[in-house]
Amino acid sequence: MNESNEAATPSAVARSYLESFATGSTEAIADHVSADFVNEHTSALGAGCVGRDAYRQALVGFVGDMVDLRYEVEHLIVEGSEVAAFYTLTARWQGEHPISVRGVQRLVVVDGLITHRTDYWDSAVFLTQTSEEARSALTPFGIQ
Repeated sequence: MNESNEAATPSAVARSYLESFATGSTEAIADHVSADFVNEHTSALGAGCVGRDAYRQALVGFVGDMVDLRYEVEHLIVEGSEVAAFYTLTARWQGEHPISVRGVQRLVVVDGLITHRTDYWDSAVFLTQTSEEARSALTPFGIQ
């Protein structure tokens, strides 16, 4: 977010951040995070990084693979500078496989910028929607 948004509420920053993914612009997304931003994933398929520049680089592949990417905010819980954003991510993985993955992001917002993000989502749900091999392998575990 830019300087005029420094006074934005954590809730508004979280919503704007998640909405920015629909633009497909790595700059628009990265504008929401601080220079020392910590990007953390709990999913086995997720990859974290530290710093706005590293995040911007990581976004190139993510945004490129996630055609028509949208985060639908289901619910926000705000406590001071922290926001828990429950979402459903939809996209077409590599332009071919429609996906829908629910998750939660824990965001820390300071002076209108996100300083820390922890993303919680289920890798198996993603894999079963993008790979027949994964779907077959995970079926014995009750994942379809």
